[in-house]
Amino acid sequence: MPLYLTRFSYTPATWAKLIKNPEDRREAAKQYIESVGGKLHGFWYAFGEHDGYNLWEAPDNVSMAATALAIGAGGALSSVQTTVLLTVEDTLVALQKASSIRYRPPGEQT
Repeated sequence: MPLYLTRFSYTPATWAKLIKNPEDRREAAKQYIESVGGKLHGFWYAFGEHDGYNLWEAPDNVSMAATALAIGAGGALSSVQTTVLLTVEDTLVALQKASSIRYRPPGEQT
């Protein structure tokens, strides 16, 4: 199954709720992804541009998109960005396929 990295940030109101009532959000994240047949591999909080990161496994892009949409629609996040992660093997296949594509830069004639 494909892996996905999600970067997210909470709204100030969400942080206020968590300060008032601390909660381990890993269990909620696990339930969300398992509901579409996936798995949560990791959940981290961070300093910096994003408040946290999740590493997910999902059956396909549609399942992961549905999970991200449902979480985003909940209103607790100020931002959420999900990236599809490629294995080294998939990247090697993509590199081989790329060698057969004849790219033409803009403004150049063939």
